[in-house]
Amino acid sequence: MIYAPEGSRLHTPENQAALRSISAMEHAMHTGMILEARAVLCDSCHNLAVSLPCMRGIIPREEGAMGIAEGTTKDIALIARAGKPVCFRILRIEEDASGLPVAILSRRIVQEECWKQYLSHCTPGDILPAVVTHLEKFGAFVDIGCGIPSLLPIDTISVSRIAHPRDRFTVGQSIRVIVRQVEPGRIHLTHRELLGTWAENAAMFSAGQTVAGIIRSVESYGVFVELSPNLAGLAEPHEDAAAGMCASVYIKAILPEKMKVKLILIDTFRQSEPPQPLHYFIPKSQNHLRQWRYPPEHSPRIIETIFDSSVG
Repeated sequence: MIYAPEGSRLHTPENQAALRSISAMEHAMHTGMILEARAVLCDSCHNLAVSLPCMRGIIPREEGAMGIAEGTTKDIALIARAGKPVCFRILRIEEDASGLPVAILSRRIVQEECWKQYLSHCTPGDILPAVVTHLEKFGAFVDIGCGIPSLLPIDTISVSRIAHPRDRFTVGQSIRVIVRQVEPGRIHLTHRELLGTWAENAAMFSAGQTVAGIIRSVESYGVFVELSPNLAGLAEPHEDAAAGMCASVYIKAILPEKMKVKLILIDTFRQSEPPQPLHYFIPKSQNHLRQWRYPPEHSPRIIETIFDSSVG
């Protein structure tokens, strides 16, 4: 994919070959090839120094990101790139004061093209590859192409409620996201629809099993235990239960008509491992979703997302 999230082409043979020599870089410049390398520092003027095999590389501040020159993007977008991959096109190769070659690069040009040729043509329901770049209490920021950021609000990450996006994601993780809405210069995203319906998740379990889960909330009437990101069950109150702890639970009953999973909490324990890899119920070959309904077919509850306005 030509407009993939940053880091996707860093170690590819094509990218490495294009940066190997001055002549290869000149060819890449004349052909307009999108390249990637690692930004090693951001100086006091917010210019990015880029590590290249055969010469120094510089991304001037105004070329560092779409919107910097206009003031619509803050300079933190440049500062945060230190030590990370950046995509760019080569504007020119010149000599510095010592007579050594230096490549002047533009990340802005690549981002503007990514938006014009790719992201601006997205429609609600389109499924995009993304990379998690930053986690805040209110949501996860993801790179949806060439370093262009978008936000996944915490309530769109999964059906099962989480206290913080780090309960579901890690920085640098490759995920898939769904376009909810496209505005000028901005794309709104969601994620929970990729994690399956109630029935799809419940089908992974059966009554009589004892499985591992994560305690997501403790209420006076019981303990909610997440069995998968889009499925939780309720166990009776337990004195050792606390939100965030892991639990062993016995599945007493699965009730599709009530959309409930009844559990017996066997044991609780603490575990500091990163979130488990996500299982998506939408195949990789599918790049669009028209609608999604979470409850079973005959449930009176309505939890759904309609992406295509012609549906219904």
